[in-house]
Amino acid sequence: MDSDVFWAALALMLVLEGAFPFLAPGAWRQTFTRLLQLKDGQLRFFGLASIAIGLALLWIVS
Repeated sequence: MDSDVFWAALALMLVLEGAFPFLAPGAWRQTFTRLLQLKDGQLRFFGLASIAIGLALLWIVS
């Protein structure tokens, strides 16, 4: 049962990750170019913020 939830979550993540470049490739390219210009510390902050938001959402829904 838990394995099914993992694979469903992975599939949903891939759908969401693929939607933006599919629907707006030019905007996605510009956003990615801006991300490449960020310093390591800035990228780490956004990564940490994403992890914290994801964990908070998991805590709320479970």
